[in-house]
Amino acid sequence: MAADTLTVRELTDLRLGTLKTAVDDWKTMSGKLDKLATGGSGEVSAKDLEQKANAADWKGVNATVSRRFVTLTAGQFADAASEARKILGLLTDCHADFTKHQSDLSTAVEELAKRNIYVNDSGTVSAAVPSGAAAGNSKDIHTPSDEELDAAARRIGRILWEATETDRIVARALRLLAKNKYDFTDKGAGSVEAADREQGRADAEYWKKKIAKGHVADWSDAELARFNTVLENQRDNPGFTETFATGLGADGTLQFWRDLAAPPGGAVDGDRAKTLAHVQDNLSMSLANASHGNSLETERWKKDLIAAGTKIFPVDPALPMGPSGFQVMGALMHKGRFDTDFLDDYGKALVTYERDYRGDPSIAWRDTAALEYPPTDRPNDPVPGLMDALGHNPEASLDFFNESTGKGDDKMTNFDYLAGHEKGARDWPKGDDGKPLGYGSLGHALQSATLGYPYDEQPPHIPATKTHAQIQAREERLDFLSDVMDNYRSAEIIDKQDGVRDSLAKIAAGHIDSLNYSMADWGNSGELGDRDGMFNARDRHLRDLGEGDTVNFLRALGSDEDSYNTVSAAQQVYGSNLMAAQGGHGDDAIDAGIHSVSMHGLLDQARTEAIGHEFADKEDARNKELEKQGAWRDFVAGAAIGAGVGVASEVLVPAAGVAAIAVPLVYETAGSAGETALGNQTIDWLKDNEYNNDQESIDSIQDAREQGAGNAMTPLLNYAEHEHMSAHEVRQLTERARSAYDAGGNDSDTDDARGW
Repeated sequence: MAADTLTVRELTDLRLGTLKTAVDDWKTMSGKLDKLATGGSGEVSAKDLEQKANAADWKGVNATVSRRFVTLTAGQFADAASEARKILGLLTDCHADFTKHQSDLSTAVEELAKRNIYVNDSGTVSAAVPSGAAAGNSKDIHTPSDEELDAAARRIGRILWEATETDRIVARALRLLAKNKYDFTDKGAGSVEAADREQGRADAEYWKKKIAKGHVADWSDAELARFNTVLENQRDNPGFTETFATGLGADGTLQFWRDLAAPPGGAVDGDRAKTLAHVQDNLSMSLANASHGNSLETERWKKDLIAAGTKIFPVDPALPMGPSGFQVMGALMHKGRFDTDFLDDYGKALVTYERDYRGDPSIAWRDTAALEYPPTDRPNDPVPGLMDALGHNPEASLDFFNESTGKGDDKMTNFDYLAGHEKGARDWPKGDDGKPLGYGSLGHALQSATLGYPYDEQPPHIPATKTHAQIQAREERLDFLSDVMDNYRSAEIIDKQDGVRDSLAKIAAGHIDSLNYSMADWGNSGELGDRDGMFNARDRHLRDLGEGDTVNFLRALGSDEDSYNTVSAAQQVYGSNLMAAQGGHGDDAIDAGIHSVSMHGLLDQARTEAIGHEFADKEDARNKELEKQGAWRDFVAGAAIGAGVGVASEVLVPAAGVAAIAVPLVYETAGSAGETALGNQTIDWLKDNEYNNDQESIDSIQDAREQGAGNAMTPLLNYAEHEHMSAHEVRQLTERARSAYDAGGNDSDTDDARGW
């Protein structure tokens, strides 16, 4: 069996028929040995002989030697039967698991091929777009984006990893059963699941004893790499993670990483530092897995871990200086999904301690021991670690932000304390450049709380809203979304929290449905205009977030190129789907498209204003940025926008510089899913030109607006062509769209506020 990860060819060529024959043979063998061991059908058995031997009136040497020989031999038959059952169980599970692995791989390869993604024998994926001659007259040739290729690689990699895990676990279990050449055993696992847990416990015991000897900083590079391999293999195995964590104890867990990460003399570098970075991630995931245990030992470990937050963990006991337990644990929370109750208790204790400690994080977390790898010069602030942990647990994140700390006049929600900008809000520690650090991790937690899935889930999945509990959870997320939008109501506020903008853009993209719904009630016309029907508000559980708050939030996001790209991409997908969802009602489809155009106008105006302000005295840069704003992408619709197009419940949007986002659509209907591909295109035609006067700047602005209008009109023009609209109808449609686009721009235009 392969020691390294299996390849596509190895998994595909695996002869499961031979394995099935072995299962059948062992089933027969196991049955025969059972009869020999325990009897049945009136046949003589080892158990029967043992009972007779024990009941016989032995004399002399026979009373000891012969009786013992018979009983030991009978026991060997029982052990042989037991070992055969265990081998049969392992082989049966192995056959079932590999059958599934092969099926998953075959399905994945076939589905990816339909999207022009090729998987080679080793498992590497690449684009395989047919040539013009091979494609014939087809105009709808799909070219996979980098994001699609990355997702495909992760999918294939996961299947191969799971197959390799089955291989590793079964091989190790069978070797253990066959370890003694001259004896049978009733010890060992009889299933893949049992073997996995048993092997995990054995590995945990080994490393627990090794760590207990001390001097972990003196481990050789080979020993450290071997420990990392064990963590990587066992980080999702409760048999390992719970045994390892409870075996070290809370204090031992924290002291272990303190000693390993920050040995005497400071941080390490080179290849060892790279290995430590992997150890840090895998240890974090291992502790997260352990936190889900509910045994008495694990519950005590979790409580002790929180209590140890205020303790100091030095390398040298003679020099009681070092980071606190909260700081050490903060470095071990960036990966994995920790238990919800644990995160709630831990987060409350951490924030309470920090606020009680003079309210100054720079004082509370001033120790600078190396705890993060690769090594950085950032402060040992444990709050970003907590935020990343919350970013992987949406339920815990939402609960945490809604809870409060402090007493009397100092009482405030955790959200106001960590994300707010009023008196009493957290003063996040700063780096050497004077900029606050950790807001990116705060954004991760805000994402999970508002979207309902881990911030880095690949691919992301919009939570279902089928049960009462699921609907209630969505309502709570929307409540919190309203708080987030109110807090981040201007670009200035967002920019002061460097790192949070990317997450806010993803939040807006993930709630693009409610944001559109909120902008469709001008002058309280929504009810008479059947706003709920157009947006399917009841089934999609939409929320009116207020026109003013929505405009402020979108204007703040539209002011930055990357966040503008993300939200604009989501808007184009949603707007196209909103049209398709109107079915055969032509007027309704056009109305939906016109509404989407106005949303584009809002975003485009915000981006144009920001560029004009940022590059007011730098005409060349200003013109270049305006051109990029107008033509930041090529848009390709993989499905027509006409009436009756089937749509799925979500579409993944690869946007500039960001991970995939699940964009909520309007209706779930039968039919093929509408595929939308968004690729990036930066136009650099100003490279060899210089613009030095106002007229040329004006021309550049006009060009950018034309590009923006073209992007906004794409769904409507697709629809017009699909419906064979007359030239007169297209002209009328264009005039309506232009008015809507200008109106949307006016919504985000702040010229009056600036006194221009």
